[in-house]
Amino acid sequence: MNLRLVCLTSVIASASAFAPQHTSNTAFKVDESSLALNMAKSEISKTKRVIKTLGKVAGAVGTFALVTAGAPPAALAAKKAVEVVETVDATKKIIGIGAGVVVGAAVGVKFLSGGGEEAKQDFLEASPYWDQSSVPTNTFKNKAPFAGKVVSTKRIVGPKATGETCHIVINHDGDFPYWEGQSWGVIPPGKREKDGKNHAVRLYSIASTRYGDDLTGNTGSLCVRRATYWCPELKADDPAKQGICSNFLCDTTPGSEVKMTGPAGKVMLLPEEDPSTDYIMVATGTGIAPYRGFIRRLFLEETPAASAYKGQAWLFLGVANSDALLYDDEWQEAKAKGGDKFRLDYALSREQTNKSGGKMYIQDKVEEYSDEIFNKLESGAHIYFCGLKGMMPGIQSMLKTVAEAKGLDYDVWLKGLKSKKQWHVEVY
Repeated sequence: MNLRLVCLTSVIASASAFAPQHTSNTAFKVDESSLALNMAKSEISKTKRVIKTLGKVAGAVGTFALVTAGAPPAALAAKKAVEVVETVDATKKIIGIGAGVVVGAAVGVKFLSGGGEEAKQDFLEASPYWDQSSVPTNTFKNKAPFAGKVVSTKRIVGPKATGETCHIVINHDGDFPYWEGQSWGVIPPGKREKDGKNHAVRLYSIASTRYGDDLTGNTGSLCVRRATYWCPELKADDPAKQGICSNFLCDTTPGSEVKMTGPAGKVMLLPEEDPSTDYIMVATGTGIAPYRGFIRRLFLEETPAASAYKGQAWLFLGVANSDALLYDDEWQEAKAKGGDKFRLDYALSREQTNKSGGKMYIQDKVEEYSDEIFNKLESGAHIYFCGLKGMMPGIQSMLKTVAEAKGLDYDVWLKGLKSKKQWHVEVY
């Protein structure tokens, strides 16, 4: 038998043996039916990449189970043993022998013991976690897209919001990995009326961490605003003029199939090598999507990045009114957990006024803190912009005015930020 396979099966068997069968005052934040469903859907034919991931998963569980039983040295040795698994032939053994153990860790099970210890989410990380050499890109292309299945579609704005925005969770069974800051392409069903060809791909920033909202590594989320056209003559939305893809996504129900491409893009990735790096995140509307992944990774999930982070993440979100705010509950939780490491500022154009008495737009809110922001950028902070492309002229005009008031040549200043890769823009 392959020596590496022997190591793997031994570790999984050990992990199963040492895992506590029953512990009082212990809670697993796991949906058991979801676990069963995910295991049922697991495929035998995994790529070498997935084998490595499963190896790390098994190691993580082995480590956790053994440490719980009071055997840390054995756990570390076990983890190292499993990480050498790279053969596709081992997949059947992994799934057949250690199914329960492997899935238990893959879900990022938050095992809350009496001492408050939690299992870490590290089974989808690079080694070291900040190394970006293995970022997945274009795994699935237009001619051979991935077929995801919708888990849930939920409206996430209040009744007085300007338009409808939905949070959509899509299952990919762990076969479509991505990193925070990347996008998925979506191909809406049907054909174009003008030529009968397939619809073009629409890109959507992913609104979850690589672990997904359920922490399994099997799902990803999108934040989508339904695109409609208000007809002044009808005094209503014209159903003949609406966004094909956004309406398709917002109308999906559990089980709906979504054809996807990607993941795409590296411009919005977090540079995590220096954990003291400050991040300034500027968004309008659904441009909040990548930042949700960032903030969950840094403050709300048990990731290596969260454990190491010592900088400050500062979020600016511009929407029309309070009912249009997106994920406010999560930002409040991040503030509670992150303390001074997380800052939050809203620009509500229909509820707030700027220093001139006009509507408060995103550039006005950023300008209020321009001195501090310029100082942070001079000290190496990274600034991100995501949302409608119409946000950038106002932002750049404001920054140019502030730069010139400080005696800076704006073009030279901006070129310097770009050359140091501190300037990140993704608009649509």
